[in-house]
Amino acid sequence: MEKNNTQSLGILEKYLSVWVVLCMIVGVLISKYVPAIPEFLGKLQYAQISLPIAILIWVMVYPMMIKIDFASVKNVGKHPKGLIVTWVANWLIKPFTMYGIMAFFLYVLFKGIIPADLAKNYLAGAVLLGGAPCTAMVFVWSHLTKGDAAHTLVQVASNDLILLVAYAPTMVFLLGTGGFSVPWDTLILSIVLFVVIPLVAGILTRIFMTKNKGKEYFEEKFVPKFNKLIFIGLLLMLVIIFSYQGHMIIENPIHILLLAIPMVLQSFFIFFVSYLAAKMLKLSHNIAAPAGLVGASNFFEFAVAVAIALFGASSPVVLAVTVGVLVEVPVMLTMVKIANKTTYWFPKETTSEKNEIILD
Repeated sequence: MEKNNTQSLGILEKYLSVWVVLCMIVGVLISKYVPAIPEFLGKLQYAQISLPIAILIWVMVYPMMIKIDFASVKNVGKHPKGLIVTWVANWLIKPFTMYGIMAFFLYVLFKGIIPADLAKNYLAGAVLLGGAPCTAMVFVWSHLTKGDAAHTLVQVASNDLILLVAYAPTMVFLLGTGGFSVPWDTLILSIVLFVVIPLVAGILTRIFMTKNKGKEYFEEKFVPKFNKLIFIGLLLMLVIIFSYQGHMIIENPIHILLLAIPMVLQSFFIFFVSYLAAKMLKLSHNIAAPAGLVGASNFFEFAVAVAIALFGASSPVVLAVTVGVLVEVPVMLTMVKIANKTTYWFPKETTSEKNEIILD
């Protein structure tokens, strides 16, 4: 069973961490030997927004949004306990534990290794990442655990809608606590550019295509055309980011590993908080597994965009966010294996429950 599940991942998804490392190497080489490229790209800005990065973010986020049927939100009442677990973990626990865990490692355990100014910036990047719950990749993780697709869809759709109103105040509070003055206008502009516009475009595309071509064509033919585009956009964006970060990586290569350690611990902590909460609530495994995975993963594309908009592409803040991209896939695949080996912890779903979770 696990072998077949693993093969459900395409080569781009399965080896994402490898591609990220290769992008880092290419970006650092460009920074060192062709510095004119990042210098030129750095000038292409409008209202503190990097235009090349903005285009690549749209290339990634728009295909994610067309996958989400926001009409599914009407089904939130079918499994309220599973949704409450997700919402509490993502919005009331995760951003704050990310701040606490990262601050402890950066300011206490790594105090003699990472300078205070860098620690402050790394903490900001981790906070931006921890406050953005995952969008697209959750569908892959849920599928690998045989999670309920309809419930996962509602989890993702509702989280994206919550993000519109909760992300900005949460980030302003946490970054302010960390000593940063966050411009509300830039933060809200980032949300509009990288969530609202792709979200509206995705909804309109779904409505138009399903009306003219049918739902089957849209989901089986149209949407899959964009799958590779998401990862190509991500990898190109990472090359650009690492070309800006080349000097930081060359001067502080150990920081990549040091940042990864608390991020991995945070991911597993949130996974087990959500997963065990679902167990205590006696939810079936196909609801519990996605609940744990949604909480543990991140909407790193959006977090990168916000970090660049607020602090600039060459900031250490952005480097911290990209470390989250580096560890995402191996961490999530490990959690998938844990979930698949603990199905016996949960009650079996009944036939009536299976019928209830089918979307209208």
